[in-house]
Amino acid sequence: MPLKVYNSLTREKETFTPINAPYVGMYVCGPTVSGESHLGHARPFITFDVIYRYLLYLGYKVRYVRNITDAGHFEEEGREAEDKISKKAVLEKLEPMELVQKYTNLYHWAMRRFNNLNPSIEPTATGHIIEQIEMIKKIIADGYAYETNGSVYFDVEKYNTDFSKKGQPYGILSGRILEDQLDTTRELDNQDEKRNKSDFALWKHAPAEHIMRWQSPWGEGFPGWHIECSAMSTKYLGEEFDIHGGGMDLVFPHHECEIAQSTVCNHKTPARYWLHNNMITINGKKMGKSYNNVIRLTELFSGSHPALTQAYHPMTIRFFILQSHYRGTLDFSNEALQAAEKAMKRLWEAYNWLQQSGICGADTASDVALDEKVKKLVDEFDEFMNDDFNTAKVLANMFELVSVINSIKDKHISAESLSTTTVALLQTQLKAYVEDIFGLQSERSADDGKLEGVLQLLIDIRKEAKTRKDFVTSDKIRNELAALGVQLKDEKGGGMSYTFS
Repeated sequence: MPLKVYNSLTREKETFTPINAPYVGMYVCGPTVSGESHLGHARPFITFDVIYRYLLYLGYKVRYVRNITDAGHFEEEGREAEDKISKKAVLEKLEPMELVQKYTNLYHWAMRRFNNLNPSIEPTATGHIIEQIEMIKKIIADGYAYETNGSVYFDVEKYNTDFSKKGQPYGILSGRILEDQLDTTRELDNQDEKRNKSDFALWKHAPAEHIMRWQSPWGEGFPGWHIECSAMSTKYLGEEFDIHGGGMDLVFPHHECEIAQSTVCNHKTPARYWLHNNMITINGKKMGKSYNNVIRLTELFSGSHPALTQAYHPMTIRFFILQSHYRGTLDFSNEALQAAEKAMKRLWEAYNWLQQSGICGADTASDVALDEKVKKLVDEFDEFMNDDFNTAKVLANMFELVSVINSIKDKHISAESLSTTTVALLQTQLKAYVEDIFGLQSERSADDGKLEGVLQLLIDIRKEAKTRKDFVTSDKIRNELAALGVQLKDEKGGGMSYTFS
């Protein structure tokens, strides 16, 4: 069965056919490093890591590009379209690149804890200002962008008029109709600079107080968010590449704008397949500041958020995410994560026993029906993953196999019930999937558990010291841990979290 993927662009499952097999180019939108990554970010991080791993398993040579947005991510609706990095740097009283380094380090730390593979290339927006300026110049020269007061805007209506005739209207990815957008667009600040409400910024003029700024043909300014990804994907993957990935929240406007920009510059849609993971909700609610339910990864790993009843190991989070199809809904709750924690433990214990048990089966299986069932369950791993990366179905098969493994372990059935060939297949494929494709690891070694216990003890002692106003002891604990590479952070409401540097 060939690999089939759901293409958001065509809204259909399609057979995956690389442009230049066995090479595959994949671009995934990475984080905006103006703050800590949260639970919602974990889903695309892990989803596309598994897709990357599976493509490698199939034998493809993958160039995986995942960017870092360290400038230019702003809301079109802001009074001055304020860059998120600049704004947060002012709030935290840090240099912008100091802030960027701080949160990039924290992001990489979380990636390691999730056991995510490193991308092939991890470009930054600030490292590709020249490429972005050159792309903007070309869009202006072709008549699809205009300059106003030092800012440059993409002319969406002109693009839509010209490219609709070619079957590539603005809205081709999201399904939005431009006329409807114009009717529902609110009156926003800076609209007087635009020819049309739907136009978006390629480059913004930097006012005097703006920290991050670069020279351009239009004066000092900073790039728009959308142009960054178009410039970096083109540079490292070419004018047309295989896969563009990201969360569903990026379909509009980010990916829609990318398609329009790149189509003007390169005269073709940038990616052949557009893959989008669904969002995570928390107890049925969308994650957001207004609900006070944004759970940062450091809080998730330490259990310090008030919505959490305990700390959760990164492997529990990874397993929890793999239990659902990446395009399906996924609702977080303490109960769901605790169930995932128990299931992950059960799977790992059975898998670990199988690898270390030394059982080899018999030349001829004594239970032919069971032997055929096990082979079918294992063979379906590839079948399910080839059906748009259905990790949930693979895990369901794994747990049927766990029951068989535990029955052999507990001597309810004999190892000779299975043939030597089937046992070898089971051992080989479980290892390939559990470790190499799903990227799972043992949740915690004894040393991990002891370390977390010691850290929690020190946190409790420090909290008691602060309550007694014994700031000498409180500061000493914080400073000594910092010297050892453990950063403590006081949270609102009296909680505390820690990270390793």
